[in-house]
Parts: sequence; C-alpha cells; structure tokens
Amino acid sequence: MTINEIQDEIIEEFTSLDDWMDRYQLLIDMGEEQDALPASDKTEQNLIDGCQSRVWLVCQRDEETGLLHFRAESDALIVKGIVSLLIRVVDGHTAQEIMDTDLYFIREIGLTEHLSPTRSNGLLAMIKQIRMYALAFTLK
Repeated sequence: MTINEIQDEIIEEFTSLDDWMDRYQLLIDMGEEQDALPASDKTEQNLIDGCQSRVWLVCQRDEETGLLHFRAESDALIVKGIVSLLIRVVDGHTAQEIMDTDLYFIREIGLTEHLSPTRSNGLLAMIKQIRMYALAFTLK
C-alpha cells in the first residue's frame, strides 16, 4: 500500500467513530498491539526529545530494498498509540517517500485538536524524528 492509501484507511477507521472517547480507546488499543522494544533499544540515543512521555524510536534500513523499518515504544498508552499510528503510515517505505509525504491523516482525524499542548508537541517531535531518520538515509 502507498503512504496515502494507509492514511486514507486510518481516516476511515477514525471517522467511523463519532465519540472522541472511542477514538482514544482505538489509539490505546493500537498502542497495546505494538510489539515492545527490547531493553537494548531503550537508550538515550533512541529517546525522542520534546515528548512529555518517554518515547523511543528505532529505524533501520533494509539494504537490499532500501525500505525503512521503524519500531517504537512509549511509557504512556495514548502516546504509544500515536507513535504506532505514525509507524503504520511510514514503515516499509523509502526515505524519499517519507520525506515527500504530507501526513494529512493527523489533520483529517482531528488528532491535534484533541491532544493536550504537551502531547501535540510530542507528536511534532515524533514526526520530526521520523523525518530526520529519512533525511539521514537519503544522504547515505
């Protein structure tokens, strides 16, 4: 699937729920489905600056395909759901695809409007880190 097809799928999942409490529950459920990171990946180097909660993000590039693969974890349930959504969109795509994409699903599902200012800052920090990984791999 393309990045935009994945974003459209997420928009459909979230807009089918009228109540934001149900949407928060969906985020929590998504976070709970995310595989835990091994302790060896929970390092200062993988910790995202700017998040109120602790969020670790790891990116590796498949040398054969050039696709980037992301893994993440957070110590907060909703934040873990947010980062799992971001990973769902960008995982398995090239660095250039990630750099070129507009993550419009965030606007379309109304996520930023329903997050506290500190969580919104954390979301921006997660996006920035994903883009920094993509940029680093486009320069290699």
